[in-house]
Amino acid sequence: MASLSRTSFSSSRGESAEFEGDLTLGDRLKVFKSSHFDPNAYVTSKCQTMNEKEIRHLCSYLVDLKKASAEEMRRSVYANYGAFIRTSKEISGLEGELLSIRNLLSTQAALVHGLAEGVRIDSLSTGAEGSTAEDTSDFEDREPSKTDKWLLEFLDSLEVLLAEKRVDEALAALDEGERRAQKANARQTLSPTALLSLQTAITEQRQKLADQLAEAACQPSIRGAELRSAILALKKLGDGPRAHTFLLNSHHQKVQSDMLSLRPSNTLYGGAYTSSLSQLVFSTIAQAASDSLAVFGEEPAYTSELVTWSVKQTEAFALLLKRHTLASSAVAGGMRVVTECVQICLGYCSLLEAYGLALSPVLMRLFRPCVEQALSANLKRIEQSTAALAAADDWLLAYPPVGARPLGLSCTTSLSSVIASRPKLSSSAHRFNSMVQEFFEDVGPLESLQLGVSTLEGLLQVFNSYINLLINALPGSIENEGNLEGSVNKIVGKAETEAQQIALLANASLLSDELLPRAAMKLSSLLQTNRIDEPPRRALDRQNRVPEQREWKRRLQRSVDRLRDSFCRQHALDLIFTEDGDVSLSSEMYISMDGNAEEPEWFPSPIFQDLFAKLTLMASIANDMFVGRERSVTLLLMRLTETVILWLSNDQSFWEDIEQGPRPLGPLGLQQFYLDMEFVILFSSQGRYLSRHLHQVIKNIIARAIDAVSASGIDPYSVLPEDDWFADVAQIAIKMLTGKANFGNVYRDTTSPTASVLSHGSN
Repeated sequence: MASLSRTSFSSSRGESAEFEGDLTLGDRLKVFKSSHFDPNAYVTSKCQTMNEKEIRHLCSYLVDLKKASAEEMRRSVYANYGAFIRTSKEISGLEGELLSIRNLLSTQAALVHGLAEGVRIDSLSTGAEGSTAEDTSDFEDREPSKTDKWLLEFLDSLEVLLAEKRVDEALAALDEGERRAQKANARQTLSPTALLSLQTAITEQRQKLADQLAEAACQPSIRGAELRSAILALKKLGDGPRAHTFLLNSHHQKVQSDMLSLRPSNTLYGGAYTSSLSQLVFSTIAQAASDSLAVFGEEPAYTSELVTWSVKQTEAFALLLKRHTLASSAVAGGMRVVTECVQICLGYCSLLEAYGLALSPVLMRLFRPCVEQALSANLKRIEQSTAALAAADDWLLAYPPVGARPLGLSCTTSLSSVIASRPKLSSSAHRFNSMVQEFFEDVGPLESLQLGVSTLEGLLQVFNSYINLLINALPGSIENEGNLEGSVNKIVGKAETEAQQIALLANASLLSDELLPRAAMKLSSLLQTNRIDEPPRRALDRQNRVPEQREWKRRLQRSVDRLRDSFCRQHALDLIFTEDGDVSLSSEMYISMDGNAEEPEWFPSPIFQDLFAKLTLMASIANDMFVGRERSVTLLLMRLTETVILWLSNDQSFWEDIEQGPRPLGPLGLQQFYLDMEFVILFSSQGRYLSRHLHQVIKNIIARAIDAVSASGIDPYSVLPEDDWFADVAQIAIKMLTGKANFGNVYRDTTSPTASVLSHGSN
């Protein structure tokens, strides 16, 4: 429990130690444990100077303290539960032994008194003078007393009652006999021999009656009322532990007998079999708990034995269900069947909580391996089914097939939600999305098993496998991506055109950004608090605030980054290298310019024209595919531009020729290089995909080229035009390449940079 802030009550409670946030629960409870604790005085002392808000805070604090105390008690009970049960059993055994010892001592005491009385009578008869044979004969022939007659009648009556199995009357007779024996012993109305005979007879008949009751309780045909009556009688005889054991064994035999007639069949399988078996087992446990409570009450020893017995019955039930239903369904990937069976079991099991039996943790512990196996099989099936469709995928985006059910919608869902629920994907991505949505619908009800982390991790692995398929669909990816982590050589349809290749990214980004996180919400308890008419994006934002979900979504996006990097690397290589293997972006294209007699027509180099054309085409295609997700388009264009520029920045052979080659970079080459870089800055800025990192890399490249010219003894700033000239030429180039050029508005001769050369203040 989170501790309350000390300052919450600082205005009214002073420096009370029990409210300190760093105190343990035991320290904070000390004030309540005192034998002189006065609740009214405590509350009055705390609330005298409090306002309404502080009183509410205090009430909240006390409620939280109560919850923490209850939780601490529960943990303590569970932590020592095994020792508690063993101790209770030992106490019950000791009670039985003490009862036996008490009976044995009573018998021995009566025997000793009888022997002493006999010795006294013998001594008196041998020592008396003047005694005659007639006196002895008179003693033997005298009439028996009323007590002696009652004793004979009692023993005969008790024999008859036991023979006729009249249990209640026999118990009453035994109780009456014990009362008579105690009274006779106190008043000495029975001779020691007769008293010993009476006590021995009562003990023997008690044991005989107990054996009869035990035999009756073990009969499979005994009914509920008869069983409770026999167990109650056995308890009254002083053999409570044995009686309780017989009660539980009787219910165990009953459930075992009933299960023999309940076997899976064509008509009784899966959910139906699970429901019948659950009803049988848990109703028997409920009846045993009811009988135990009715006969023995809430005595700890019997309650502990009932809990232990119930756990064993639940474990046997779970193993039987796993053998007949769950194991085969889990291996086959029948997640829906497994979920249905587990839900049914947990539903019946929850009914036992009214008897104080919380057996759900036992079921969850035993069912968890089967559920995890079903999860794994389901994820494998999603991976295999998606891979099979990817082999024939044409990578054309389309809406879901006709008749496909929009997942997660209700009659009050807004139009935007309907559109979002019917995304445009390729055929394999549609299959992946639909199977994942159904998968989470099946797993969602099992939230109590706490499978969220393993489920999300498994889905992430399947998504990574699908990303590997998309990477392999890129032309030339077999050579470049053959060593992908976890990838296998699977047949996959190739994405030949730019539209098909961008469709790969559209699939991946829509799945990672929208569809998979929305499906994962079914695992989160936040979903239960969302309003029905709440827009999916707002609900998704709430879900993304959960740290685990945020990290999982970041990992999804990193997988998409792998595909984006592969896409950009391939297109960058297509720009930089020709089909013959020559380099389109080399140092020679800049160094050789100063050897020409004529001044060139200033225009961006062909490779950067091609880069601009490719980016323009991709932007047009991506904007149609990434509707409502413009950021994904921006990231794609930004990453492709960065890939080309970073390759130029890290090309050691290019810079070795520029800086250390036999022919230095001259003014015209520097001017062309400067123009190319400014051209990249301009069109990426206008397209809004100029990142700070890209801008800084370009500036560093320009500075490096200027330093190379300066090292050759030429003042670079004396030969470079002013910055406006580069901007104008780059802008005209963009208009010409896009077909929007209007040369009537050109106010300067951009082909004559020397007319506007500006000293850049070299020192």
